[in-house]
Amino acid sequence: MKIKKVVINNYKSLEESVVDFSEKLSVLVADNEMGKSSVLEAINLALTCQLNGRHIRYDLHPFLFNLSATKAYLAKLQAGEKPYPPSITIELYFEDHPDLVHLKGSINSLKDPCPGLMFSVEFNEVNDPEYQKYIEEPDEVTAVPVEFLRVVWRSFKDHEVTGHNVPINPILIDATSIRHDLGANKYVVEEISRHLSVTERAKLSLAYRKMKDRFLADEKVKMINEELAKKTGQISAKTLTIGLDNTARARWEAGVMPHLDEIPFPLVGKGEQSSTKIRLALDSAQGQGVLLIEEPENHQSHTNLNTLLLAMQEHAKDNQLIITTHNTFVLNKLGLSGVVLFDGKNGVTLNELPPDTTKYFKKLSGHETLRFILAKRVILVEGPSDELVVQKAYLNRHGLLPLADDTEVITVNSLAFKRFLYIAQLLDVDVRVVTDNDKKPEKVTEKYKEFKTTKTSASILTMMPIFPPLSHSFLKPMIWQL
Repeated sequence: MKIKKVVINNYKSLEESVVDFSEKLSVLVADNEMGKSSVLEAINLALTCQLNGRHIRYDLHPFLFNLSATKAYLAKLQAGEKPYPPSITIELYFEDHPDLVHLKGSINSLKDPCPGLMFSVEFNEVNDPEYQKYIEEPDEVTAVPVEFLRVVWRSFKDHEVTGHNVPINPILIDATSIRHDLGANKYVVEEISRHLSVTERAKLSLAYRKMKDRFLADEKVKMINEELAKKTGQISAKTLTIGLDNTARARWEAGVMPHLDEIPFPLVGKGEQSSTKIRLALDSAQGQGVLLIEEPENHQSHTNLNTLLLAMQEHAKDNQLIITTHNTFVLNKLGLSGVVLFDGKNGVTLNELPPDTTKYFKKLSGHETLRFILAKRVILVEGPSDELVVQKAYLNRHGLLPLADDTEVITVNSLAFKRFLYIAQLLDVDVRVVTDNDKKPEKVTEKYKEFKTTKTSASILTMMPIFPPLSHSFLKPMIWQL
């Protein structure tokens, strides 16, 4: 049971976004502030109806709505119109599966007949009279009035959904921040609980209650309660005593603290905390889970990260993993075929790369692959000396260094030029290649002829100092020959 696609409208920075995912492993990469974290959050929200561990109704606020949609709504109010507030919609499209037939339908924006969920925060028509009165003074409306909205959770079959209707279990892990609070502890305890049988959990509950009973049986506690009982009538007509919480909220899960080598979990290193959380999530997902992991490289040493990535690859055989990263090592080790380059609106995949190219980058994980993928413009050179020459020539021609002009100069082995050009073709990267023609320019032309299409064209420049202005009006990639 896998997620094929997510369509998001007006959620945080995502105004209109569509992202397709691989069946097993998807690595979401994007520039800063493009909303890749919000994509993971939106998926989790549509699968659980929860935000920050609580039902969305308790965490509904105006800043969840896309800023452009909010401004457009407020502008209409100021213009004298009476629009309804903008809506948030998140649609999850699943692959066909017998266990998801109750979610199958075509009530979605793409009219796609498949299993799916639609989560929305929308205007509640019941509140229309109060809302119309509220907007009579538009100057007083400065944000989306969430008080008039409702949360709707339905299937593509247009049936109301509850948590019991969703057999896909999501686990969202943000490795970018390790919180030293009860929230982080609660997550770890819940994951530990997943590994226990019903009998084991019952034994823990019984042992926890016995511990509370022993507390009340302690002579010192009895003495204190006897003294408090003497105050009956002074403080309350009823007898006042102290005890331990035995309500449902005081289960063993709420009262225990995980330890690693006898050290309380919140006090161990951040890397160990992050790794433990991810590994617990991997082990608890049993073929029906979607693991959403935010930047697993955080707080990890190179060796530990490699071990963690191997574990993630192994579990991706049975579960679906959707990961965000800003790390080339993670990108290459997990495989470029699963990469989804996200620009805030759409995701472009690299699943059409030649298999040998994917294997090449997997073995040579030191290459600046992520730097290349996220760059606006790139100049590829053969070695460090070539890079220095190009940097100086660019400075002489344009008055600033390439990086200050949003242009990356990346050194790669000449044998890797084609590998990078395959990526450039799929992602439409504006790239130039500087190479030596050994006084045989026709051989260079022949070598790169497969990139001579309407989208990518080779151009021969015979003198190194002659650099054309790098702009998107030029056909790309271009081959500079020395």
